[in-house]
Amino acid sequence: MQAADVAAPRRKTRQIKVGSVLVGGDAPISVQSMTITKTADVEGTLQQIYALAAAGADIVRCTCNEQEAAEGLAQIVPRSPVPIIADIHHQYRMALAALEAGVHGLRLNPGNIRNPEHIKAVAREAGDRGVPIRIGVNAGSLDQRLYDKYGGATPEAMLESAQIELAYFEEVGFEDVKISVKASNVALMIQAYRLLAEHTDHPLHLGVTEAGPPPTGLIKATAGIATLLAEGIGDTIRYSLTADPVEEARAGRQLLEAMGLRERKTIDLIACPSCGRAEIDVIDVAQRAQAAFGEREIPLQVAVMGCVVNGPGEARDADIGIAAGRKKGHLFVKGQNVAVVPESAMVEALVEWAEFIVEHGVEAALSKADLVAAKAAADADRAALLDEQGLDANRAGERVELIRKTVGGG
Repeated sequence: MQAADVAAPRRKTRQIKVGSVLVGGDAPISVQSMTITKTADVEGTLQQIYALAAAGADIVRCTCNEQEAAEGLAQIVPRSPVPIIADIHHQYRMALAALEAGVHGLRLNPGNIRNPEHIKAVAREAGDRGVPIRIGVNAGSLDQRLYDKYGGATPEAMLESAQIELAYFEEVGFEDVKISVKASNVALMIQAYRLLAEHTDHPLHLGVTEAGPPPTGLIKATAGIATLLAEGIGDTIRYSLTADPVEEARAGRQLLEAMGLRERKTIDLIACPSCGRAEIDVIDVAQRAQAAFGEREIPLQVAVMGCVVNGPGEARDADIGIAAGRKKGHLFVKGQNVAVVPESAMVEALVEWAEFIVEHGVEAALSKADLVAAKAAADADRAALLDEQGLDANRAGERVELIRKTVGGG
């Protein structure tokens, strides 16, 4: 079963275009992040944008909170490797300035730009330029009247906030819209998006706002975003972490790849959790392997297993894997033992063979190996380990008798 098979059919939405990136419809779910530099710092902001793009961001948002930021965007946009969205708060004129700077999209928070004429003025200008707008509802900054009406930040209050803004857009014929209803409370976020999905076919931007630092922030964001994606809801995502934004882009990309919603670009490292059978420090080897592969574009599943008793079987479906045993590493390609290397060379061997597979293919890798000799060495080590521990290391027969006595009351 493929990872995508576990998800519900994706919700049908309209499609908009953010620069060169399609959002909604049948377009791949895109990853977004936001710079944390001062936008007026053109070189610093561009450096961060390039780092985000390398980590998997398809779209990047920059704040536009002052004239200097808008002027910075005018220099950033033509040099950016990905589309740029301007984040606007309070001052609608900053949205107009960002449009003059050539941005590919706007994000407006209906909770802090409330004058209908200002909102419609921005929508008209964006429409004339073919620039989409995200209605960015946030549970922490709703119009006070909605808090009063619903007794706080509720899914219904967030839905109405989005609908009010959408109505202003519709008055001026503006339809290139995507919507978010973010909250820092995961349950509220999920409920709000489910409700919104019932009332609109505009594409939805998913996120748990102010999720906090990793690892807790990663857990919260994943819980909210992955739940909705599995239900077929969501067209673009952003992790909001108190961390280097590169971590946001990387997490978003990895989530989509893990769920089978985007084609894999980098390795998928699987590793056993270690146990008393382990012949090596599995945690250390797995961490060194992860660091060695880094951000290389090697779209393979790589397995690191701590012993040769169960390791080969557990890693059978991996593209390439290594199982430790008796100070050696048994290297497997698609379940076939292809080499035995010293423990000290395991990580280097994994990287070398993975690169060979990407360049030449699995069949070439299997042909390269002396399969007979490698399998013999693996079988000998496995037999020796079984001999040391015994064929029944857990004394299953004795335990069965004890279980029968316990259950039978004997």
